[in-house]
Amino acid sequence: MKLRMILTGAAVLPLSLLVGQPAGAAAADPMTDAFATAASTYEVPRDLLVSMAYSETHLDGHKGQPSADGGYGVMHLVTSKTLDKAATLTKQPASSLKADDAANITGGAAVLRALADELKLDAAARKDAGKWYQAVAKYSGASSQSVARLYADTVYEQLAKGVSAKTPAGETVTAPARAVTPDRGSYAKADDLDKPSTLAAATDYPSAAWAPAHSTNYAVSNRPTSDAIDRIVIHVAQGTYAGTIDWFQTGPREDPTSAHYVVRSSDGAVTQMVREKDRAFHAGNWNRRSVGIEHEGWVENATWFTDTMYRSSAALVRNIADRYGIPKDRTHIVGHNEVPGADHTDPGQYWNWTKFMQYVGGTGGGTNPHTPESVCGTGYKVIDSQALGTAGTVYLLYNADNGNNCVATIKLTSLGTATATSAFLEVKDKARVTDEGNFAYYAGPVRAAAADKCVQWGGKAGASTYESPFEHCG
Repeated sequence: MKLRMILTGAAVLPLSLLVGQPAGAAAADPMTDAFATAASTYEVPRDLLVSMAYSETHLDGHKGQPSADGGYGVMHLVTSKTLDKAATLTKQPASSLKADDAANITGGAAVLRALADELKLDAAARKDAGKWYQAVAKYSGASSQSVARLYADTVYEQLAKGVSAKTPAGETVTAPARAVTPDRGSYAKADDLDKPSTLAAATDYPSAAWAPAHSTNYAVSNRPTSDAIDRIVIHVAQGTYAGTIDWFQTGPREDPTSAHYVVRSSDGAVTQMVREKDRAFHAGNWNRRSVGIEHEGWVENATWFTDTMYRSSAALVRNIADRYGIPKDRTHIVGHNEVPGADHTDPGQYWNWTKFMQYVGGTGGGTNPHTPESVCGTGYKVIDSQALGTAGTVYLLYNADNGNNCVATIKLTSLGTATATSAFLEVKDKARVTDEGNFAYYAGPVRAAAADKCVQWGGKAGASTYESPFEHCG
C-alpha cells in the first residue's frame, strides 16, 4: 500500500513512522499528532502552529473546499501563494495539501519555517515563539503591513488565550495558554487596525476602525441624497477578519467586492471599509439601497457565531437603522441569501436570527432601567453618544437652561453586577472630572459649566474606552 510521505531534512519518511504509528494503523488523535510531527520536523513552536490554524479556520478544513480568497485546509494555504510554496517545500501534490489535514498542517509548518529562515532566525530564536511574529505576519500574504499586523496580532492573542477545540471529526485539539511577548519588528510601525479611527470624518460608526477598500471595489455615491438607504444586509465572509479586510483592499480584479463593515468573531471588533454614502459591491441590485455587514466565519461552522459577535453586530445594525429610520424587522434587515436574485447562501443555517434580532431590538440580554437623562437630571438632553463595544454607551448631554454639560456611561451588559465603568468630562482649560469605579448600572453623572466652551468627554465599559477630541465648542 502507498504511504503518505513528508519531507524531513534530506530524507523522505512515511508520516506513519514519524508519528509512531504502525504502518496502516489509524492514529487515535490524527490532527494532534500532525501538529506535533510538523512542529518537530520544521522546528516551529507547536502551540503557535495550533494557534495559527485555529485563528484561520477553527481547525476545520472544509472538506477541501476553498475560502472566499482561495485558501485551503486548516492552515489556509492560498493558491499562488502559500499553497504553491508548500508543494515545493514538502514535495507533496497540491491536491493532498488541499484536502488532507496532516499534509496541510505539514505544508503550513514548512512555509512558516521558510519564512523564518528568510528572516535569519537561528536555532535559539526559533525556540522563542515571540520571535516568529514577523514570519507569521508574512504568512498572511496580506497586501499591506497593517493587515499583516492585524493577522499576526490575532494569532498571538489566541496563543495567549490558549486553544481547546473540536475538529469536525470530533477530536479535541488543545494548546495551553502562553504568555508571549511578540517581537513585531518593522510591523510595530504599521497602523493598528484594532484601534477605532481618530479621524472624526473617517467612519460613520464611531467604534469602528477604518481600513478603506480598494477604489475599484465600490462606487462613489452621495447616499441617501442619491438613493434612499432602507435595507441592511447580513453576510458571512467564508474567511477570517484579516483575510476579508485584505480581500476588499485588493484590486483591481475581475470580481470587485466589498462591504461597508466587517465584524470579528472573537471580540466583535468592527472595521469600516466603505463609507455609507458610497455603494459597496455586496448585494447586486440592492447595492444602491443597502448597507452591507460582513462577519468573520464560515456558514457551515457554527463556532464562529459568538454571542459577542451577535451583540456587536446588533449594536452596529441598531445604530445604522436609527440614523436612517430603517425599521428593525426582518423585512429590512436581511441575509445575503434573501436579496432578490442572490445566488449566495450566507449567513446560513447556523446564524441565529432570533437571538440576533432580539439584540437589535435591545432585548435578549436584559435592559438597563436607567437612561442618560434620568442620570443627569431634569433639563439635560443628549447631544452626542458613543458605543463602547457591546458593554455600554457613553452619552454627552447639554442643559440649555444653565449651560451645563453632563456625561453618563450606561451599561448594557453585566447589569446589576458591579464592573469597572467610568465617565469623564473636561472643559477646555479646566481640570478633567472623572467618575470611575465598579458600578452595577452606570457611571456618572459628571457635570460642568461649559457654555461656549469646547469639551472633551468619554468613558469606559467592559474592555472598550472612548475619548473624544475637544468639540461642541459653543
